[in-house]
Amino acid sequence: MGKMLQESLRAPVTRLITPICSGLIRIGISANAITAAGALGTIVTALLTFTNGRFFLGTLVIVFFVLFDLLDGTIARLSQKGSSPWGALLDSTLDRLTDALILGSVAWYLIEIDDQLVPVVLASAVLGFLISYIKARSESLGIPCNGGFAERTERLIIVLVTTGFAGLGVPYILAIGFWLLTLASLVTVIQRLTIVYRGAK
Repeated sequence: MGKMLQESLRAPVTRLITPICSGLIRIGISANAITAAGALGTIVTALLTFTNGRFFLGTLVIVFFVLFDLLDGTIARLSQKGSSPWGALLDSTLDRLTDALILGSVAWYLIEIDDQLVPVVLASAVLGFLISYIKARSESLGIPCNGGFAERTERLIIVLVTTGFAGLGVPYILAIGFWLLTLASLVTVIQRLTIVYRGAK
C-alpha cells in the first residue's frame, strides 16, 4: 500500500517541486540543511502545540514542515554531489525522532487530562519503531524487506488527519484514529516479519 501511494504521487509532485529545489541549490541550500530544518520545525511545533491540545494549529504547521521531506530528496538528486550515505542516515534518524516526538507530545497531553488512550498512542509509537527496525535489521542480514500495509507515509497521514480533526472538535476521533494507527502498524509488523521469515529460508 505504501509503495503504491508513493509511486502514484511521485511524478506529479516531482514536476511541481523541481523548480523550487533548483532555486534552493542555486542559493547554496543543501539537502541535509532542509532535512534538519524540517525535523526541527516539526519537533518544536509538536512540543509547543500538541502537548497543550492545540491540535489543529499544530497539524497545519507540521504539514508545512513535513513537506520539507519532499524537497530534501529532490535536492539530493539534482545537486552535483547527489545523495550520500550520511544524508540517508541523517534523514532516517530524524524521521524516527520526529515520529517519536509527535506521538510523545500527543501522549503527554493525554496524560495531562488523564485519558485512557495513552497506552494505545504509546503502542503505536513502539510498533512504528519495530516496523523500521525490522526493515533495517533484515537488510543488514541481506534480506530485502520492502512494503507493508502502513509504511511511514501512511502512518503519518493517519496521525495528522486524526489530530487535525481532533482540533476541529470531532468527537471520538483521537480514539478512532490511534486505534486505527495501532492496528495498521501491528499488521505491518506481522507482514514484515513474514517477509523476512520467508526470505531467510
